[in-house]
Amino acid sequence: MLNIVLFGPPGSGKGTQSAKLIEKYQLVHLSTGDILRGEITAQTTLGIEVKKKMEKGELVSDDIVIGMIGNKLDQNLSAKGFIFDGFPRTTAQASALDNLLSKKNTSISLMLSLEVEKQELINRLLNRGKDSGRADDQDITVIENRIAVYNRETAIVADFYKAQGKLNAIPGMGSIEEIFDRLCVAIEK
Repeated sequence: MLNIVLFGPPGSGKGTQSAKLIEKYQLVHLSTGDILRGEITAQTTLGIEVKKKMEKGELVSDDIVIGMIGNKLDQNLSAKGFIFDGFPRTTAQASALDNLLSKKNTSISLMLSLEVEKQELINRLLNRGKDSGRADDQDITVIENRIAVYNRETAIVADFYKAQGKLNAIPGMGSIEEIFDRLCVAIEK
């Protein structure tokens, strides 16, 4: 089973590349945001709990998110693998994910970390903001803060997978196809 953590700062191209990887390798996309919304819509026990927390403005705990990922894994027992997008964001989440996958007799195969220069990230996000209308992609101060938060709080997750020999730093500059080719080379080695 091919289980990939697709990693990188905001604007690094995770969404674009994950769609291409899912198609090529026939993986199930695990986006925590999508999973949360799906559980709420399906009114599962976890979804009801999440909705209550969100209505109070509280963060959804790692235990709940891991539970939802477990449900998604169980719903896709015949999957060729999964691509984790937006998760894990902390080393505690990475450790909890490893424990969950171990119970399911699988593990993370590799982490693909897209490496992109800061100015390129800013340019990409500003361009995306023009097309998407997303307010958080139109304000350079907000963009710079998102990148700083990623560098300060999330980037360290790469060290977790590096210690396991699973980290693959992928240059994320160039055309979409060039970057995709680099990702495929890392997966297939």
